[in-house]
Amino acid sequence: MAVSIENKVKKTISNYKTGKIFFPSDFSKIGTSTAIRQALNRLEDNKFLLRLAHGIYLYPKKHQVFGILYPSIEEIAIAIAKRDKARIIPTGIHALNKLGLSTQVPMNIIYLTDGSSRSIKVNNGSIKFKKASPKLLSVKSDKVILIIQALKELGQKNITLKVKERIKQILLTVDKDLIIHDAKLAPQWITQIVKELIEL
Repeated sequence: MAVSIENKVKKTISNYKTGKIFFPSDFSKIGTSTAIRQALNRLEDNKFLLRLAHGIYLYPKKHQVFGILYPSIEEIAIAIAKRDKARIIPTGIHALNKLGLSTQVPMNIIYLTDGSSRSIKVNNGSIKFKKASPKLLSVKSDKVILIIQALKELGQKNITLKVKERIKQILLTVDKDLIIHDAKLAPQWITQIVKELIEL
């Protein structure tokens, strides 16, 4: 029976391209949670799977020169959010990096979420999910939400002309009605900057 479940799990995984992230819940129709966990452990022992963190597995993609290609911390966070059907919002240095305002790639990423709060250790870094305020979650544009988080990280006194220029470029790609709606939900000084940039 155990071997049968292991084979079914392996077959299911083999239907996907290498590089995909899996969770025990992906195999809930195959067997009990205990049987699935045991099957995943055996597949890890056989090097068919790699465990990235507790309950998070990688169907490894191998490169001739670089060896195993690991997913980024962001890719793991997105996979977790997709599994949990949760929304996640990048914060801090990560938000700055995504907007092209920083070249620093953080190893410890904090996301605001409407899902569960938790911390997960991954490789050399960590992912932290923190409950977002209902007000922030009512922001409609993902780009505006990133801008709000990036400006919060920089702080009011550190908003240079270069930063404003970059943010203006991004705002030009967002519907003006969405910007007006979302800007009202930001701290007042950020609302003011956004209004100035779209010349309201």
